Amino acid sequence: MKRERYKSLRTISRQEPLGPGGALCAGCGAVLALRLFHKALGENVIFVNAAGCLTLLATYPFTPLRSSWIYTAMGCAPAAAQGVRDALDILKDKGKLPPTDDRKVVVLTGDGAAHDIGLQATMAAIYRGLDFYYFCYDNESYGNTGYQTSASTPFASRTATCPVAVLSPHGNPRRKQDLFEIWRVQKPPYVATVSAAYPLDLSEKVYRAGKLSGPKLFIALAPCPPGWEMETEESIETGRLAVETGVWPLKEAIHGKVSHTQVPRKFKKVEEYLTHQGRFRHLFAPKRDEEAIAAIQADIDRYWKEVRDAEINAPPADSGATHLI
Repeated sequence: MKRERYKSLRTISRQEPLGPGGALCAGCGAVLALRLFHKALGENVIFVNAAGCLTLLATYPFTPLRSSWIYTAMGCAPAAAQGVRDALDILKDKGKLPPTDDRKVVVLTGDGAAHDIGLQATMAAIYRGLDFYYFCYDNESYGNTGYQTSASTPFASRTATCPVAVLSPHGNPRRKQDLFEIWRVQKPPYVATVSAAYPLDLSEKVYRAGKLSGPKLFIALAPCPPGWEMETEESIETGRLAVETGVWPLKEAIHGKVSHTQVPRKFKKVEEYLTHQGRFRHLFAPKRDEEAIAAIQADIDRYWKEVRDAEINAPPADSGATHLI
């Protein structure tokens, strides 16, 4: 991706629309990503927050945000965003809201609501073409209620509801559901994965999405120190390793056409990502689980092989065909 606006860290705003004083866990990857996202959007934002970890960010009467915040149940944030967007548009049409005072509407949700409880309302909002941002902080669990398994939980991760046991010796037996693809096949204007470990990539994607009208999805990998059982200062390094090992591809899709925006020249082995997270400790002790580790690596290798094959077989840019991945 050729960056148009964010070419160095100096181009990231020094204004802090998200200040200190929140009640969230130290090292929370969701807050790290949200801070950068908010900087790129500016302060004229209304957040519609689905119940989850970040509900604790703004607890009445205190808030670290310089923007507006509405709290909803897990299943209805996109529906509430529709009401907010409609109200703003009506005020503009009546001349009661100058265009310069308009607000961007952002649904803020964890992966639990994004994949499961709130998916119905989300699909309806995409179908209606709602002009909104959808920011999913993906900590790969229901983190706010004790780190239970969600549809985003990766294979072989240990969770509170899927412990390592006789019936599940590898931990979670299922693969992570692909939220990027669930959105992409609907052909919204913009879909992207981001990481706070790559601030320029994240900021540039917000800038690019801002040129488009309609539903815009951002999925941010959100390392969770208590849930992932790692040190609070390791969130950024963990996010970087997720990209360097190929676990978390950084990509975007504009009207369905996918491009990868940050591809490592040489991928590291997935073990480097897994070994310092307690949720994967059972793969290495007391006995090394070769089967599960090999399966995780094979999934990553298969994904990137498909990407390379698609690039080799892609039609010429002027052929009118769509490059899907």
